[in-house]
Amino acid sequence: MRFPIIEAMDLTIDQFDLYPLVEPFQTGRLDLDGRHVMYWEQSGNPQGQPVVFVHGGPGAGAGPNHRRFFDPGHYRVIVFDQRGAGRSTPFAETEDNTTAHLVADMEHLRRHLGIECWMLFGGSWGASLALAYAIAHPDRCSALVLRGIFLCRQREVDWFLYGMRTIFPEAWQDFAGFLPEPERDDLLEAYWRRLISPDPEIHLPAARAWSRYEIRCSTLLSPPPDILRVYESKNVLALARLEAHYFRHVMFMEEDYLLKGVGKLAAIPAAIVQGRYDIICPIVNADELVRAWPGVDYVVVPDAGHSVMEPAICRALVAATNRVREHAVTPGCFVTSP
Repeated sequence: MRFPIIEAMDLTIDQFDLYPLVEPFQTGRLDLDGRHVMYWEQSGNPQGQPVVFVHGGPGAGAGPNHRRFFDPGHYRVIVFDQRGAGRSTPFAETEDNTTAHLVADMEHLRRHLGIECWMLFGGSWGASLALAYAIAHPDRCSALVLRGIFLCRQREVDWFLYGMRTIFPEAWQDFAGFLPEPERDDLLEAYWRRLISPDPEIHLPAARAWSRYEIRCSTLLSPPPDILRVYESKNVLALARLEAHYFRHVMFMEEDYLLKGVGKLAAIPAAIVQGRYDIICPIVNADELVRAWPGVDYVVVPDAGHSVMEPAICRALVAATNRVREHAVTPGCFVTSP
């Protein structure tokens, strides 16, 4: 099967075609190592096809709307917050927080829930982590739906910190201008020093400046004021601190690790949804991944940027999960609830 290239669409917020919001039928907290405790939840059909939503950031956390990309009558939807993010504890913690830890945490959660294999759904960093998990555990993956491809390379980190000013100069000027001029030659380290401060008077303003920069560059059109106001909450600390932590270590991956590893995934049905005007994760990343991964279904959305909540991106992702629902599941991937 092939996903078509989506044509430009005139969509409004009530035409997203997301499924209705459903409440979890089970929530829990899973001890990971004596320090970190993971929040997780399940919704939808307890006997359905398991799918795990892998949130972005790192540090962005998951929310109720993330359940809505999946038919609740068909899918058993697992949502979790990665180490340091959302409802997981300790909040915004960087100690023992690496890609290898997160991959192991996902496998721990799969075993805890008694799932034989599951579909992976993630965007941006969530797509990166989903790929890293699939490369480590290909026999545990029934399908992948990925969005906004980030391949975890130094040049992509540099693009976020400096390159995006070629498209969003006003947002970048505010981002860099938050810092004293002598510190602007190394934005990452200057922000990092502030983000790890225990003083909220120091780390919260830095986190807000970092997060506002990211959200202002995330959509094809200017984000509405209510979205920007979300980044005034204290939850921005996890997003900014954990992103800076992972950026400093180039996402704890060797160069081109994901590109080199996708050969292990040739037998797994997969779809990639990419906004043509995604500035956070430019389309060249998705193009490189598709060329290294023959047979993957590739959807280029011509009227969208990076955000998962842009109308055309929402519609393409729901179409992808519906297509997997109809075609791409083996009986071994259906298991009963624990």
